[in-house]
Amino acid sequence: MPVPVPVPVPDLLPGTGTGTGTGTGEEDALGRLHFPDPSRKRRPMPVERTLSIIKPDAVEKNRTGAILAHLEEAGFKILALRRTHLTRAEAEGFYAVHKARPFFGELVEFMTRSPVVIAVLEREDAVNAYRKVMGATDPAKADAGTLRKLFGSSVGENAVHGSDSLENAKIEISYYFPGSLVSPTA
Repeated sequence: MPVPVPVPVPDLLPGTGTGTGTGTGEEDALGRLHFPDPSRKRRPMPVERTLSIIKPDAVEKNRTGAILAHLEEAGFKILALRRTHLTRAEAEGFYAVHKARPFFGELVEFMTRSPVVIAVLEREDAVNAYRKVMGATDPAKADAGTLRKLFGSSVGENAVHGSDSLENAKIEISYYFPGSLVSPTA
């Protein structure tokens, strides 16, 4: 019986190479060999911006500095930072998307009870990266080391807000930081 000889095949999976290498290949799920191309480098993710709000519960507990330090350690640049006491109109406008939900009134009351710290963050894949750093909405279900696990106490008082999409990040940044202060896009 003849011994099978590895035969280079075209690049069928992203990032696996061009199929023109001469060394040992890697098998894909179908058993086909792929040869990594050392000249291919990881493409950097696009630099994005996202909005962060350190909520009243965390500000009241003097956790602002710890949260900002955590963000910088996670590779975020803080492009704009503002401490403010939201008015009822500002909170209602910002959370208008939730107006029909039963928790809307409680959310507005919470967000206006004491100051918040609002920041524009920047890094590669900022929205997704910040969502990971924040953790699950419920601090009890959040992964260890996330902001909500470290600083949140309940679903309603979970220390931080973050944009849930790049599109919403642009809207939210523009809401608190007009274009003359910081651009919503990198």
